[in-house]
Amino acid sequence: MGDTRLNWAVILEEQAEKWNDKPFLHVLYNDRFITYGDMDRNANRMARYLLQIGGAPGTGVSVLMGNSPQFLDIFFGIQKIGMYMNPVNTALRGESLAYIIDNSDTEILVVDHDLLDLYKSVQSEIPKIKNVVINTLEAPDGFVMPRDMYDLKEAYRDEIPSTKPQVEFSDDSILIIMYTSGTTGLPKGVVARYNRNILERLKPLVGLLLPPDTIYYTPLPLFHGNALFVTVTMALIVGGTVALNKKFSASRFWEDIHHARATIFNTIGAILPILMKQPENVHEKNNTINYVLSGGCPASLWEPFESRFGVKLWEVYGAVDGTGQLINLGDGPKGSIGKPVNYVIRIIDEKGNDIPPGQPGELLFQVQKDRKSTVEYYKNREATEEKTRGEWEYTGDLVYQDEQGYLYFVGRCTDSMRRRGENVSAYEVEKIILKHPAVLECAVYGVPSELTEDDIMAAVKPVEGMKIEPKELWNFLEDKLARFAIPRYIRIVDDFPRTETFRIRKNELKAEGITQDTFDAEEGN
Repeated sequence: MGDTRLNWAVILEEQAEKWNDKPFLHVLYNDRFITYGDMDRNANRMARYLLQIGGAPGTGVSVLMGNSPQFLDIFFGIQKIGMYMNPVNTALRGESLAYIIDNSDTEILVVDHDLLDLYKSVQSEIPKIKNVVINTLEAPDGFVMPRDMYDLKEAYRDEIPSTKPQVEFSDDSILIIMYTSGTTGLPKGVVARYNRNILERLKPLVGLLLPPDTIYYTPLPLFHGNALFVTVTMALIVGGTVALNKKFSASRFWEDIHHARATIFNTIGAILPILMKQPENVHEKNNTINYVLSGGCPASLWEPFESRFGVKLWEVYGAVDGTGQLINLGDGPKGSIGKPVNYVIRIIDEKGNDIPPGQPGELLFQVQKDRKSTVEYYKNREATEEKTRGEWEYTGDLVYQDEQGYLYFVGRCTDSMRRRGENVSAYEVEKIILKHPAVLECAVYGVPSELTEDDIMAAVKPVEGMKIEPKELWNFLEDKLARFAIPRYIRIVDDFPRTETFRIRKNELKAEGITQDTFDAEEGN
């Protein structure tokens, strides 16, 4: 088929030829640099190794791994030989973990040495896995390899050629299945194919935004689209460097930025208020960051964040299971996700009617005429057809548009509550609660009411060293929210159940319900 298909491995090969000795990866947790040339050669070795242990065009590999160079070697390597990858959330357990691996129909599993017990806990439920490979490259001395499994170290033997294997495969083959987080139900596998992926839309834009000397920092997990499809992809496209860490640490964040000399990082909505409520850090002053790519920055936090850290914030809208992207490069109102310059949109109410500016409704993107932009869910025709109906893609997100055409994110359609005849966005209530100086994080969700609608509950995590009285917080909200939107129930928590991408698992909070330590505003206790 040749190499006319646009995928990440093809871009890596092009950049390796151009920037052979330039660092592509700075592994911060062991302070190691890997060049573009070495990255491409390691991917070639990985591709050949996967072929040796049963891989072939059209077969899949599930990757149960934390952040490491080996994760990326597999990601690039599978694309050399037409395989597909299923990145697995390492926070999953039990039925959810088994479901994602089994549903993907993958035959090879690569697992970090310290996650081996996690694999064994669901081994009997994933019979399609034929070969298991253990990543022992960071294993401690004395680690004992199981006899019936492969050691990933073997992929890096000198005996395995570092040249690209010549394998033919169809451009329509699956490249990656990225499962949604599943915070409200079973995850859905979002399919990208070799001839249908985000690179066609992203490559022209990134070159206009970032220079080749970009150093892109991420502590977010590579199994999630934020790190893999934004950080790694954008750095790769411009010939920049990815500064990779194992996980997010609020206290060490600016120290890591300083060490990496990073010029840009991504953030999700939950991280911004956490950073703002950290004590001043010596490394936050005179940092090297130029831009912050944000998803879900509250409007009230935008200017304070830019001012405190001396950065420029870009607000971005997009989703793994969506084809439309929007961006506010600071040329629109604070809090806006930008204008739909390259897209035709609609904003509709629950009955499918278009609604005027200023009113929240579901955002729809018009599908491109070639239909290559439609979302595909793996083995889930019903969800695929529900996502794209006729010429419109339904995002499941609530937004409103101002008179100038700028859009503002309001929340997920599934994260909306109805109280006293009014629709209430959990996202909007959370933004107001986060204005309280003692609140670090919060989650707002509906709980069953004595009536037919919802009662609103807020779980709140205080800033370290500070105390929150629920009644005082309720009083704080009284003149900032409509009466029907103020949570009836307030619960103070030490921490939240959450995904590896820091999303709070509201379904688990809902399942816990109204606990004994919950404040009820209607009872005053």
